[in-house]
Amino acid sequence: MLKKSTILIAIACLFFAFKSNETTMPRLSISANHRYFMAGDKPFFWLGDTGWLLFSKLKREEAEQYFDTRAKQGFNVIQVMVVHSIKETNAYGDSALSNKNIAQPKTTPGNTFGKGNEYDYWDHIDWIITKAAEKGLYVALVPVWGSVVKESHIGADKAKIYAEFLAKRYRDRPNVIWMNGGDIAGSDSLKTWNAIGNTLHDQDGTHLVTYHPRGRTQSSKWFQNENWLDFNCFQSGHRTYAQDTSKKDLKYGEDNWRYVQTDYNLSPAKPTLDAEPSYEKIPYGLHDIKLPRWTAADVRRYGYWSVFAGACGYTYGDNDVMQMHKPTDKGSAYGSKGYWYNSVNDPGAKQMVYLKKLMLSHPYFDRVPDQSIIAGNNGEKYNRLIATRGKNYAFVYTCTGREININADNLEGSKLKASWFNPRNGQTTAIGTFAKAKTIKFKPPGKVSNGNDWVLIVDAI
Repeated sequence: MLKKSTILIAIACLFFAFKSNETTMPRLSISANHRYFMAGDKPFFWLGDTGWLLFSKLKREEAEQYFDTRAKQGFNVIQVMVVHSIKETNAYGDSALSNKNIAQPKTTPGNTFGKGNEYDYWDHIDWIITKAAEKGLYVALVPVWGSVVKESHIGADKAKIYAEFLAKRYRDRPNVIWMNGGDIAGSDSLKTWNAIGNTLHDQDGTHLVTYHPRGRTQSSKWFQNENWLDFNCFQSGHRTYAQDTSKKDLKYGEDNWRYVQTDYNLSPAKPTLDAEPSYEKIPYGLHDIKLPRWTAADVRRYGYWSVFAGACGYTYGDNDVMQMHKPTDKGSAYGSKGYWYNSVNDPGAKQMVYLKKLMLSHPYFDRVPDQSIIAGNNGEKYNRLIATRGKNYAFVYTCTGREININADNLEGSKLKASWFNPRNGQTTAIGTFAKAKTIKFKPPGKVSNGNDWVLIVDAI
């Protein structure tokens, strides 16, 4: 039989190993130019996934399987709802709240593993956040979904109590990001959203805070000048150009680069990103499941358009994964037919890492959007060309494979080395070296068609 001292030493070793996994992840911060993120002193390109119902739908072994897959695919942020329903329970049947009251989180004393309460709602979240850190993943926590606040009439007082609970519980976790709101206009329950934002900012102060708005809107519309908002998010949404008919929202259609352009010109400067574009395999406009569905080509287009326009990252989504659709579900939303554990390997998900690798392959913090690189017409809708540049390089994206004419006068160097980058497989193919000229023409491989997307890489010599 083991001696008591030996057992205590073993437990201590496990404890410190457990803690070290958490502390190895640097906290995220804002770069000196207020455009991008940093992890420690290194560039951090946000590559997110919407795992919205992770906490409520997945058991621990399933959560670890999901994290393993996303980490291997290059994702580094998981967006997840903490409380999605006022009656929220997790996969083990434990409730998040007492008496359906947001100001009364239902907790059990301590975190006594093996004593029957390790599957308590909040202990389960603790475990998942720790497991995410072990996999090198940050979690962007939405405290309470917007519809819950609106329908349950949650006011600023209760919201403040709840936000204090969250801040105290998770302020020591290095891999947490706060994503206030949740698919709702900031003008709905404005005092409540400010109460949550200010409380997280004041009581935590070590984690970045943002706001997730409703479709076709951006957080800067309501919170640009709030001290608690560290960076902006927008939801370009799931509608097509033809479906963009709302009288309240901006008429940007599928042009998600326009949201970036708007935020980029605001003062004070803050990073911005598309936190919810159209999901892979979700119907156009969400609700009519007979309509066509968004494809890998579409999620790539949204990614490159927004990032080249100046975004600090990009969030991908999949219809089956965002709702963690399982065989045991009684139904599904938005015509989901696949199961999350298969759909995590959908084509678009595997292709997202190429965007991150491309952006980190060249000097990062001095990168700016610059349409002056493009000679002639920038194009409209799917014919739009998007350009970005840094010191001694430039990228130009086409989602159709149309001809790209560049204005070389605005680029560094006496000669230029050009290459094609393929967003579908991440491969780079050399084109050649060129003397600088007023206009240089490049024709991408293949026929002009939606989904034949390419990035022209131009490096100064």
